[in-house]
Amino acid sequence: MGVGTSGANGALRARDARETPAPRGEEQLGADLGVAPDDLPDGLVVADEHGRVICFNAAAARITAVPAAEALGRQLEAALPLEDLEGRRWWQLTDPYGGLAIRVGQPERNLLLPGGREVLVSARYVRGRPTGPVRRVVVSLRDTEARRRTERSHAELIATVAHELRSPLTSVKGFTATLLAKWERFTDDQKRLMLETVDADADRVTRLIAELLDISRIDSGRLEVRRQPVDIGAAVGRHIQAYVTSGQPADRFLLRVEQPLPQLWADPDKIDQVLSNLLENAVRHGEGTVTIDITPSASPRERADDTTAASAAHAATSVTVSDEGTGIPEESMNRVFTRFWRGSKRGGTGLGLYIVKGIVEAHGGTITVGRAPGGGAEFRFTLPVSTPAYLL
Repeated sequence: MGVGTSGANGALRARDARETPAPRGEEQLGADLGVAPDDLPDGLVVADEHGRVICFNAAAARITAVPAAEALGRQLEAALPLEDLEGRRWWQLTDPYGGLAIRVGQPERNLLLPGGREVLVSARYVRGRPTGPVRRVVVSLRDTEARRRTERSHAELIATVAHELRSPLTSVKGFTATLLAKWERFTDDQKRLMLETVDADADRVTRLIAELLDISRIDSGRLEVRRQPVDIGAAVGRHIQAYVTSGQPADRFLLRVEQPLPQLWADPDKIDQVLSNLLENAVRHGEGTVTIDITPSASPRERADDTTAASAAHAATSVTVSDEGTGIPEESMNRVFTRFWRGSKRGGTGLGLYIVKGIVEAHGGTITVGRAPGGGAEFRFTLPVSTPAYLL
């Protein structure tokens, strides 16, 4: 397959060179880089000025389930019989060799192969001169499975959000409607209890909306990091104090800080978000003592053979949060930082660790999960001690 396709494309380039002394373009660049059609990740189909297929790469053969040897030399419409979603034949509709002479191609769209398999197809019409006859039709094919996975992920996100919003909003609506209709019938203590419930549910909705905004920024690469000096030990201490104030025993937490720590420049609000999520997971899903170790570390950007020198320079700070519970099953380790992963049935949207990973990576850091010495889960994130550009 590879030999026939490469030979066809070699002949294609040779004949083009004889016919038109074209400037350096995509074909010449491909030749200079030594890229063969079979090396391309997407399907590539090229037809000549007569509509005969002269290139049908390996990806096209895989996507269409048609061997290249069968497609080469056939008419494009026969080798690649595409239909739109309404069952109309695409080549007859688009008529690449006829119609308006100013057309340069077809934008990407969903089309159907025989048997109903959906593919993403785009086409380019190559002309020897503007408005001249079409000399080549170049077709790109892409499998839709990756897009379908993304669409399923979005649908699952919408369903999860709708479910998570329904419960607090139902509570808010119920209590406010009851208070408005029967205000005089309740005692002050009853009113206070209902208003406190409404307040807590409103906070829950606010947190969920904040999670959705974070996911949107992470997915689009727009998560902003506003770096300031951060005392990571003090930040952990504040979270521990909040848990103790809310009723957790003080001896359930063990904070160990190895000094001296390098000065850490990070976004304090986002680091608080990371710490809050990891400590909440340890308290809610773990057992026994929750141990937090803060140590100087090698920069996550350093190569493995440079870790000793990097450690001596204190290029990063690592924070490890571990517990003594049952831990995370080995088969789930690679899914912990994906959307909707839940370690147990005890609530949560399953978005927290996905956001944690996005925040850490936005700081140029890394995060890992493993088994703690005490048998529970162990999360370790490492942040480079970056300095804002304006101070360099």
